[in-house]
Amino acid sequence: MNIRALQAFNAVVLEGSVSAAAHAMNLGQPAVSRLIASLEAELRLTLFKREKQRLRLTEEGAAFNREARRILAALADIPRIAEEIRAHRPKRLRMVTMPRVSLSVVAPAVARFSRLHPEVKMSLDVRSHRDLDGWINGREYDLSFGNVPVSHWAARSTPLVRAALEVLMPRDHPFARKEVVTLEDLASETLVQNFPGMLLRRQTDAMFDAQGIQVEHELLAGTSQITQHLVAHGAGLAIIDRLSVLATDPTRIATRPLHPMKWVTFGAIRHRDDDPDPVVDALVDMLRARIAECAVPGSIEVVEPPPTPGSRHPGRKPGETAAKPHGPHT
Repeated sequence: MNIRALQAFNAVVLEGSVSAAAHAMNLGQPAVSRLIASLEAELRLTLFKREKQRLRLTEEGAAFNREARRILAALADIPRIAEEIRAHRPKRLRMVTMPRVSLSVVAPAVARFSRLHPEVKMSLDVRSHRDLDGWINGREYDLSFGNVPVSHWAARSTPLVRAALEVLMPRDHPFARKEVVTLEDLASETLVQNFPGMLLRRQTDAMFDAQGIQVEHELLAGTSQITQHLVAHGAGLAIIDRLSVLATDPTRIATRPLHPMKWVTFGAIRHRDDDPDPVVDALVDMLRARIAECAVPGSIEVVEPPPTPGSRHPGRKPGETAAKPHGPHT
């Protein structure tokens, strides 16, 4: 891949024309045109279309642009990385989390880690599970927290917690008086769901398909956080694990067990070629401690690490058990 061609692509996107991009790059217009043509030929994609003397991204071009920006940003960061290596500056730790558990689990754990390890330069990103292939291949992060296991050949995952999918509803919904909500109960309700293809949506679609149930009314949302707020404001019901809703105002929502029961597992994800890192291990311990605080039997259950001689659960004192949170399941 020609980095100069990527830079030319980015310049055309920012400037809107080949002539303006050529001026910004201090090149001639034919040189920029050749760089764009070579990039399209190499990628076998049409990146631009011409509209009223300006170049606009095609749908393929817009998708490529999202990834190209990350690549160029990483390249621009190389001098700073080299400077930090030369100066033996503090350890940097890059973490990414899926949106669903970013507020309930990861944010509290990272905040605690940062207080205890101020010498570590920490960054936290939020990315969809759909982006996993890209950031694993690019080794953009040192640690991820999300659904496990993952199928990517280069990913190594460690399960930390399993959570049951439950039904999220406004606190005053009639289903809040039920002990259990079935998929049949949900068929005639407005169901707030993620877009087709998203991980949670694939999980719930499989459940409905297995029972031969068709949802009559749905409202689509791009993230689980938006889903939770739509439910809290009375837009409908949602299927989501209880772990993910712990950061939502419990005075506005309730959860009820779903029948049939389905568990989902979350854990730590790293590149399989990453070396052992005590700083990363310390952050995983913070995630374990936060999960232990959230544990509720039958709903949110800690996945204990494989036992080793003389070991105990990270983040707990001997004999201490997981605390039960003040959650919405009331």
